Amino acid sequence: MPAYQPTELHALFAQAFNRGDLNELLALYEPNATIVVGGESVAGHDSVRAALERWLAAGGQIALATRAVIEGPDGLVVLHGAWAIASPEAPPSATVRRGLSTEVPRRQSDGTWRFVIDNPDMPI
Repeated sequence: MPAYQPTELHALFAQAFNRGDLNELLALYEPNATIVVGGESVAGHDSVRAALERWLAAGGQIALATRAVIEGPDGLVVLHGAWAIASPEAPPSATVRRGLSTEVPRRQSDGTWRFVIDNPDMPI
C-alpha cells in the first residue's frame, strides 16, 4: 500500500516489517534510495533489500513512532522516528533493541511518497 502523506510511511513500514513482507518494505523506497548500514551509506534497490533482509531475519516486532516532520522544498520531507523491536520469544514488554531514525521521503509524480534516504539506526 503506498503512502499518500509522508507521515504514513512509518506506520506502513511497521506494518510490513511485522508481517515480514520484504516486497512491501521495498515498495516504500525509491529504486536508487540510499540507506545507512553499519555507519556506511549504500545505494540502490539491492543494497536496500540486503539491509532490510538482515533486519527481518533478526525477527521480532517493531513499534515505530514519528517524532518530528520537517517539510522542505521540492517535495522533500525529513522524518525523525523512534523505534523498538521486541523479540518474538520475549514477553511483550521486553525489548531487544531501541533506536532513532532519520529518513528523507520524496513526493513521487503520482502523488505518493517513498523514502529516498534512510538512516535507521541513529545514536540515542
